[in-house]
Amino acid sequence: MAILQLPFPLEKKISGCDHGPRCPLRSILPKSLMEQCENSAMLADYLHQVPMDEIGVPDYYAKLTRDQQYLERRNLIYPVRGGLYVHIYPNDKGERDTYVPIEPHMTVDLSALIPPVETKLLDFVEEIGAAETDEEKETALLKAIDVSVSTTNAPNKIHATPRELDALRYVMVRDKVGFNLLAPLLQDNTIEDISTSGVGPIFLEHKIFKSVQAAITFETEEDVDQFVIWMGEWIKRPVTVRNPIVDAVLPDGSRINIVYGTDVSKRGSNFTIRKFAGIPTSVMELIDYGTMDYLMASYLSFVLEEGMNMFVVGATASGKTTTMNAITTFILPDKKIVSIEDTPELQVPHKNWIRETTRGSSKENTGSEVGMFDLLKAALRQRPDRIIVGEIRGEEGAIAFQAMQTGHGVMSTFHASNVERLVQRLSGDPINIPKTYIDNLESVLIQAAVKVPGKGTVRRVTSINEIVGYDPTSESFSFIEAFRWNPATDTFDFPGFMNSYLLEEKIALKRGIPPFKRKIIYTELKRRAKILQRLHTQRKLKNFYEVFEVLAEAHRQKLL
Repeated sequence: MAILQLPFPLEKKISGCDHGPRCPLRSILPKSLMEQCENSAMLADYLHQVPMDEIGVPDYYAKLTRDQQYLERRNLIYPVRGGLYVHIYPNDKGERDTYVPIEPHMTVDLSALIPPVETKLLDFVEEIGAAETDEEKETALLKAIDVSVSTTNAPNKIHATPRELDALRYVMVRDKVGFNLLAPLLQDNTIEDISTSGVGPIFLEHKIFKSVQAAITFETEEDVDQFVIWMGEWIKRPVTVRNPIVDAVLPDGSRINIVYGTDVSKRGSNFTIRKFAGIPTSVMELIDYGTMDYLMASYLSFVLEEGMNMFVVGATASGKTTTMNAITTFILPDKKIVSIEDTPELQVPHKNWIRETTRGSSKENTGSEVGMFDLLKAALRQRPDRIIVGEIRGEEGAIAFQAMQTGHGVMSTFHASNVERLVQRLSGDPINIPKTYIDNLESVLIQAAVKVPGKGTVRRVTSINEIVGYDPTSESFSFIEAFRWNPATDTFDFPGFMNSYLLEEKIALKRGIPPFKRKIIYTELKRRAKILQRLHTQRKLKNFYEVFEVLAEAHRQKLL
């Protein structure tokens, strides 16, 4: 199994310091970090052993922001859920800094305490086993520990100090109900991906600090094999030699992929967890990040309000799903939405939302397999106003374009780098959309992970394109680039100004603007952009669900 391997030696001993006026940390720690130590004995005990004479004194951030990504050297501590902390430990010689999860049992020796406690817990197997949910199991386990362990010399109970009892309660729940050593990583909302490529450390993709290395490592191939087998059993999707690849969803919504054995992975077993983001990123936050600007957001709001068909296109990890989730707040609140996915990742704020996922065949599932194609056909009978497909990859693409032809608004993500590649993939195997159908797709947003001087790798909407039509004679498509990212200035140009096919020929008409006044739509577009900017900067509107509620209320009052 995995082990915790810190970048410095940490002894299993409590500092013995009362963190009072004579505490040596008071003379070196910043006030904000010392205040945290006064409230958290585990943090204080950890910091008493950190070699600050070598790495310096850590800074403390109560909340991380994207400004921290520009720190020249990272030596900092921040809190995560569950009362835990994380130390980003600087690595001046290696490629990656080390991510150290600070847990209650790190400086407490439980080696003599855990065996007799586990023996005592055998008396509570039925009660713990009868629990149906993880919350019920945790409650039953903690109750059994409290009955079995005491901080006083109570008869027939195992004695423990208060610190030992806190550490024991944490580690027993973590290992028997939670996700073992990975549990604190799942508590950190700033982590996007958790992965291992075999023997060696676990790697993390951090929202702020990008690629970091966790202080959790596998020493042998057997350790990795045991861990992925345990994970498969924990998620009730066991991996075996005959079934070496498993995709599943964790209880918190995170997506996990497990590959077992050297037969299919030459470096041995591996796994990747793509963290569930919790509250989705909003359009206002995307604007903060520089992914798009207010005028682009205004344009997208017109496109979605009027039921235009749209694809969000880009490479892996370009932020396609994040952007698609964010812009769903522009879909009118009274619309009925059906989403179809392989793995649940979409987040839609509407109440009338039918969320459907595919079903594969397995030993646990005795029913037939249900794929994207089947769900899309079923969705057409549910009279939705908008169909959102997690990703189009195969024959379901034909049904999606049939839905467009019958008046259903369709959104989807798609893997391609530009409009030309998109058309090639749509018209080729295995999707095989007739080229004469492709102009039913009206808008294509291209997104990419790009490098910006002074900012590193960032996500940008590199263009928003309007599909105008297909010329069968030349077998070519005409499209207009409505918006374009300018890499020289890291800003966005609007080449579609006074030249937008969608705005003038479709959206203006749908909004009741007569043809001879269609240029008014650009004034409306700028007005909408100013409203979004005012809501963002003056009302500090950022939360995904609050953005949707405010926009819904504005539509009810006919302000938009």
